[in-house]
Amino acid sequence: MDVSTCWVEVGKTDRVALEAWLRSQNMPQALATRARIVLGSADGDSIRELAQQLRITQRTVCLWRNRYRQQGIAGLKTQARSGRRRRITAAQERAVVAATMRPPKTATHWSARRLAKVVGLSRATVHRIWQKYGLQPHRIEHFKFSADPQFETKLADIVGLYLDPPERALVLCVDEKSQIQALNRTAPLLPLRPGIPAQMTHDYQRNGTTSLFAALEVATGKIHGRCYRQHRHLEFVAFLNSLARRYPKREIHLICDNYGTHKHPAVRQWLAEHSRFHLHFTPTSASWLNLVERWFGVISQQAIRRGSFDSAAELERTITDFIADWNENAKPFVWTKTARQIKRSIRSAELISET
Repeated sequence: MDVSTCWVEVGKTDRVALEAWLRSQNMPQALATRARIVLGSADGDSIRELAQQLRITQRTVCLWRNRYRQQGIAGLKTQARSGRRRRITAAQERAVVAATMRPPKTATHWSARRLAKVVGLSRATVHRIWQKYGLQPHRIEHFKFSADPQFETKLADIVGLYLDPPERALVLCVDEKSQIQALNRTAPLLPLRPGIPAQMTHDYQRNGTTSLFAALEVATGKIHGRCYRQHRHLEFVAFLNSLARRYPKREIHLICDNYGTHKHPAVRQWLAEHSRFHLHFTPTSASWLNLVERWFGVISQQAIRRGSFDSAAELERTITDFIADWNENAKPFVWTKTARQIKRSIRSAELISET
């Protein structure tokens, strides 16, 4: 009997399943081709005819015909492969991790290329190990421990306002982004292009400064902001007056840092005359507890840092427009950690620092 024309016997159940493969829109093309080989063979098509119809080699037709004869439909599915044998041992991985933790003698941190030469592996292998263990020697984060003797009391007070605010009261995070420079680049910004990032000159012309006073509504994420050319207690009192007009008859808790302006006698006098305002100070060197600082990072990154301004007035208009747009789609910054969790993290960092 001619092998090229011998049939493949397909049962009724298998035929229904293979025809369902061909109707499915999500079936991989490879499986659909294998189903056509088996069904075509069952209908009497030769190996040569199937190869021409499906634009594949006769060897491929024979492979899947034989696979179906031996294993049925299960044999048509792609089998999992063991993959290449592991070349890097666990001991080598541990050696790379340990070496990464110890800075080189003549530099502050490792690069993948430098460490690869030392441990005798490729740069790509070192990089993969770093990714696996979350090691990033090129990055560094800054920290500072607060020496405030009332740190724990103030921490509990601020976090309590975030996690369990007083009923019928408004919690506002207040701070100033002072001395924002209106910088005008010496050449126009070169826009973003495929494969090329946006480009700007490193030199600039200073066209004045402004200070942004901002209050963040913890519950809604909305911002109330005012720009002033100076940064004194007079401007802070003026900003407090604007808050009093914006939120009439509301009990208001203000979270502020320890800047001297916030404790000026004129400010204390204003607070005495407005008993519905209550100030809560963050601990010394812990302004990260003030959520408005996070918003200052957003406006700096999205509206100020890459901007080019001919005057301080233009800078102030940009800030005002950004605040208006932000408030239309405002979302709150959600505080999640308790005071106890924060203190535990700080103690762990102190122990590592001492070690």
